[in-house]
Amino acid sequence: MNTEKKQAVALSSVFASALLTVTKLTVGLLTGSLAILSEAAHSGLDLLATLLTWLALRVSDKPADDDHHYGHGKIESVSALMETGLLFLTSGWILYEAAERLLFGAPPVQATWYAAAVIVLSIVVDVARARVLTRVAEETRSQALEADALHFSSDILSSTAVLVGLGLVALGYAWADATAALVVSGFVCLAGYRLGKRTIDVLVDTAPLGLVEHVRGLARDYPGVARVERVRVRPAGASVFVELTVRVSRALALEQVHDMCDGLARRVQEAIPEAEPFVHAEPVALDTESIIETVQIVARNRSLSVHDIAVHTLGNTHQVSLDVEVDEDLPIGSAHQVATGLEEAIRRELGGTVGVDTHLDPRRTRIQSGTPVDPDQVSHVTTLVREAAQAVRPPVDIHNVKVQGEAGGLYVSCHCVFDEALPIRRVHDQTVRLEAMIWDRIEGLERVVVHAEPVHHVDDTSDATGSGA
Repeated sequence: MNTEKKQAVALSSVFASALLTVTKLTVGLLTGSLAILSEAAHSGLDLLATLLTWLALRVSDKPADDDHHYGHGKIESVSALMETGLLFLTSGWILYEAAERLLFGAPPVQATWYAAAVIVLSIVVDVARARVLTRVAEETRSQALEADALHFSSDILSSTAVLVGLGLVALGYAWADATAALVVSGFVCLAGYRLGKRTIDVLVDTAPLGLVEHVRGLARDYPGVARVERVRVRPAGASVFVELTVRVSRALALEQVHDMCDGLARRVQEAIPEAEPFVHAEPVALDTESIIETVQIVARNRSLSVHDIAVHTLGNTHQVSLDVEVDEDLPIGSAHQVATGLEEAIRRELGGTVGVDTHLDPRRTRIQSGTPVDPDQVSHVTTLVREAAQAVRPPVDIHNVKVQGEAGGLYVSCHCVFDEALPIRRVHDQTVRLEAMIWDRIEGLERVVVHAEPVHHVDDTSDATGSGA
């Protein structure tokens, strides 16, 4: 919709400029007024400029493609730069003609009513077009339409100067016409300077005033951003491309970082509708990072899974212990090298005198195929599991015992309940003791899983794998 609106208002400006050019040229030739002829030349320039604008708008709103990764928005700036050159050329011609008339004389000028009428008509049309162009330029953020609005606004002032010049000619001041032309030349030159400066700023990627600090402020207080590293903005037509680099805690998961970058990009776009933001996050170690988080990060950077991390303070030193998961089929020699490399990396990261102890855990990588178990064996195993639960001190209330076969032996699982207020540390101790008793009482086990849950929890009835009681 914006594209159609921009092209429609640009095309209406073409017709308005054509009407004014023909009218002023006709009256200028009939009256011999250099000021009116200068205005005709100015309007002719406006006609060419509006044509360039209309053609540029037909291209500038095309989406990005393989050859133009940032779109075609700068076509508007190229069009505006060409208009700038024409403005200065016209200003020079008017200045030359006015100086020649003032120095060497010129045929008398006829200050007729229709000469004044065409200038008044020009002012009315310029006011109407400037308002429409300014409004649409603000709505669509179009530099080309803004340039056209500047053209028509300068025409209002220059036409007023011509009208005053005609009045003075009618009063007998013959020099007033050429003087009015000089004023027109000044307005044209000023419009060219303003337009040229803005256009060159866009073409050389000058950041819009205050926009960098605005973006920096939006990012600085966004949740998860530790520091704003760099902000770069690049205007192109109606769009402003924003590249934002922030530092975030290296303890964050990849998905958390991705979601944070997306959220920050949305914040920038909501605050600056014309922005097309790209957010890049770089990891950084925060002062608040704990030793356990550091160990997790070091392991993750080496593509290792660790658990049961504990830190003990011994005087001025720390002793770190952890379980390292390695492929269950990895030979002990290779597994030990993995653990040694991780220990060295942790010591380098933490610095100082740090002791590191690692325990190797096999990480199951194969999918086991379950096999049916004889009902009598299921009943016998279930009884042994219940006896083990009663033998634990304090006893554990269990249910949903399951038994199934695997390639290496039996898979046994059960659910046990605990008071909802009991700390997970004590719950874990109880389940570990129960697992140990089950291993001691039952031969041929491959895997034992004890699932802990709070009292009053209702099991999912869809979980019906295996056999049990």
